[in-house]
Formats: sequence, structure tokens, C-alpha cells
Amino acid sequence: MKNLSYGKQFLLIGACFAGLGPIVGGMILWLILSPANLSLTGGQVFLAIVSTYIIAFVQAGSSVFHRIEHWSPLKAALAQLLSIYAVYTAAYLVNSWMPLKWEVVAIYTAIFVLVYAIIWIVVSVITKSVTKKLNKKITEQ
Repeated sequence: MKNLSYGKQFLLIGACFAGLGPIVGGMILWLILSPANLSLTGGQVFLAIVSTYIIAFVQAGSSVFHRIEHWSPLKAALAQLLSIYAVYTAAYLVNSWMPLKWEVVAIYTAIFVLVYAIIWIVVSVITKSVTKKLNKKITEQ
């Protein structure tokens, strides 16, 4: 994958991993709507499936930001955060999964950034720990 441009890598990774998004979205819709006995139009279901696919595509594809060697880890994480935030927020608003009220969007944004930061910190700590162990094994040999 080293020879592919970052844009092509984004598209390839996104396309490979986005296939499960619509399945997960369908399951969530089924779980939420089945007990409530609500009805959806075909257009609403289609929009939800397409939105879920786009979310999964961007989520997976945005991992390419961490492969850009001249970017710092923080810059890559911020680019990933912004791209994922933008697509999730757009999907939530377009599908009316979240009302377009500044209070709701502000709370959603705070929770989104907090969860992303926690995940990013946990992954960074684990990666540093594994790297330290591998480096120790290499130097012992």
C-alpha cells in the first residue's frame, strides 16, 4: 500500500470496511423500531442505509491520516476527528436522529470529542507499551 497515494488508500480502506456499516445500521433500526411498532418509509430506510455506509466508509478511510509520515500524531488525530465528526453529524441531522438545536449539537459535540479523546489516549498508551516491549526484546538479542 506504500505506492498508493493517500487519497487512493482512503478510498480503498473505506470501501473495504464500509460493507458492514449498512448491516449494523439495519440491525440498529430493527432493534429500535421493532418494539415500538413504528413504520418507516422506503426513503427513510434507504437514507439510513446510505448514511450508515458513508459513516463506515469515512471512519475506515480516515485511518490513512495516521500513515502520512510528515504529519505529527496529533495532526493526524485531529484530521481524523474532524472528518469523522463531520460525517456523523451530517448523517445524524439529515436522518433526524438528532434535532437541529444548538444545545443538543453542543452536548453531542462535547460527548463525541470526549469519547474520541479517551479512545485516542487508550490506543496511544497501548501502542507505546507494545512498542517499548518490542524494542526491549530487540535490544536484548
